[in-house]
Amino acid sequence: MDGTEWNGRYRDDLRRFLKGDSHLAWDAAQRITGSRDLYDPTYRGYNASVNFLTCHDGFTLYDMYSYNEKHNLENGWNNTDGANDNNSWNCGAEGDTNDYNINKLRIKMIKNAFATLMCSQGPALFLAGDEFCNTQFGNNNAYCQDNIISWLDWTRKEKHKDVFEFFKYMIAFRKRFHIITDSRGKATCNYPPVSIHSNVAWSAKYYDDTRMIGVMYAGVSLKQQGLDEFVYFGVNAYWDYVNVELPDLPEGPAAFAAETQRRGPACRRRLLDAADMLLPLPRRSQRLVERTFGLPAQFVVGIRRIGPDRHDVQKPAFQELLLNVH
Repeated sequence: MDGTEWNGRYRDDLRRFLKGDSHLAWDAAQRITGSRDLYDPTYRGYNASVNFLTCHDGFTLYDMYSYNEKHNLENGWNNTDGANDNNSWNCGAEGDTNDYNINKLRIKMIKNAFATLMCSQGPALFLAGDEFCNTQFGNNNAYCQDNIISWLDWTRKEKHKDVFEFFKYMIAFRKRFHIITDSRGKATCNYPPVSIHSNVAWSAKYYDDTRMIGVMYAGVSLKQQGLDEFVYFGVNAYWDYVNVELPDLPEGPAAFAAETQRRGPACRRRLLDAADMLLPLPRRSQRLVERTFGLPAQFVVGIRRIGPDRHDVQKPAFQELLLNVH
């Protein structure tokens, strides 16, 4: 892929932002929207940034939320090898724990991170095994290990099948909504292809302590001629609820559906049965009627809009909150 390069700033800025560090909202928004401050699209195009949070070198995604420090003693260098600036967070305990709340938070953080990667503009890269929470037991330089430290433990796929299903769902979501990855100009309504928001719609005024950002993609549908599609992606890295105002979209009234949980084989069946890849509403969902809603602590949410309804073109446009991974 000509003109592309691995974006280390994406990894570092998003790792820090997602775990709640301050002074990073503007940087995080830039990374999600293609890092145009680093790769001028005039000369580099819109896909110069290869986005990644994990790779062959460093923590796995599971370890990123399980360890504050590297644990490389087995490498034989007295833990002096490997990077020290991992920008990780153990969620309250170093390494494996039986604490239910810590483990629950870790899974949520993993899903937040992958949803962010899949809703970022530019090619996406992730480490093999992240889809089922593979661990290197805190070793961030395991190239010299040929044992359980560096091997893929496939038994974790069954243990963490909800994470595996969520990864599949997010990959399908990214493929379905080409406007995330394909900047083809403005939508017919003249909304920009990419816009950045705070908790206030159409405002990108960020402060040092801002930990909520919103990004909206807009473009012409590849499914239905003359139809605009929108995807709004919101990230709340704060440790409490944040009231969020959604952008006012150009067509009439809209309904909102908030997902409360997505896991297990039922999710897989719904995806495979969706002939046109319009991802269906989750089994556990609720309808919202306001443009404002409370985004929970350390939470991501995705909203798609593809109105009018494909089964009845006379119905009003709709919006769906899809990626609530609490």
